[in-house]
Parts: sequence; structure tokens; C-alpha cells
Amino acid sequence: MSDIILDSEVKSLLEEGKLLPVNWRGAIKLRAKRGHYERQLIVIGEYGTKFHLIVRKSMKNEFDFSVILAAQLPNSNRIFRIRRYNGLSHEHTNRIEREVFYDFHIHYATQRYQEFGMNEDSFAARTDRYGDYEGALSCAVNDGNFIIPDNNQLEIFC
Repeated sequence: MSDIILDSEVKSLLEEGKLLPVNWRGAIKLRAKRGHYERQLIVIGEYGTKFHLIVRKSMKNEFDFSVILAAQLPNSNRIFRIRRYNGLSHEHTNRIEREVFYDFHIHYATQRYQEFGMNEDSFAARTDRYGDYEGALSCAVNDGNFIIPDNNQLEIFC
């Protein structure tokens, strides 16, 4: 089993400043890829961490999307998903809590789920902070402590 990332480490990854490039919106403009749209942007954090902002959206269902904030762990090829903002397209189950729901939801990397041998971001909570892909992207930028260049401001709705 791989090393468990502590909740305090997840918090530090979230809090690390991440300066977006001036052209960041264009850099994550969705492109067709095998039945869906997808794009990825890599940003180096203020402490040198390599972060991935990964966006995916279905070609057929506007509510089927994911906006993922992940970090490449030091001395590893492992991509650790810190947050995942999902659309209203599928049922989610929190296995430990035995909770099932069908709603917009945010996945959180947790030490607890890792200790149970599950994926780091298996736990999710319902949200009303967004209702579409653009809103989820805004929440990810806001929650992930991304720094938007002055000449390219994005209205943050979260």
C-alpha cells in the first residue's frame, strides 16, 4: 500500500499558493477526446509542488463533468487527487458512512478513507455551491488557492 497522506498535509497542499498563467482560461479550453471533452493544466505552487487542474465534460450530458485538483507527490509519479468537483450525473456512495445520494458533490481527499484502503478522494459531500461546469471550475480555483493574474480576473461565485 502506498503512503497515506495526512489530513494536515492535504490542508497544506490546498493552502499552497498556485499562480495561474496569464492564458490559463485558454490553456484549459476543453478539447474533444474519445466521447468527452478534456484538458489539463499544470501549475507549480509557491513551494515547488506540481499541481494538476484537470477538467472533463461529457459531450452528451451537460451535468456530467469533473473538475479535479491534484498534486504530484514528491519523489513519485503518483498524482494525488485533493478535490474533485462532480456534476449531477451519477449516484455517489460514501462507503464508510453507508450514505448514498444523487446530487452535485465535491470529493475530498481524507486520511480516513486512505486508512480504510480506499482511494484518497472516495468521500464526497453534496453541494449547492455550483450547478454547472463553469461554477465547479470557479469553486476549484477558489478552494485551491489559485492566484489569478490581474489582467485575467475570473469572477468567483463560491
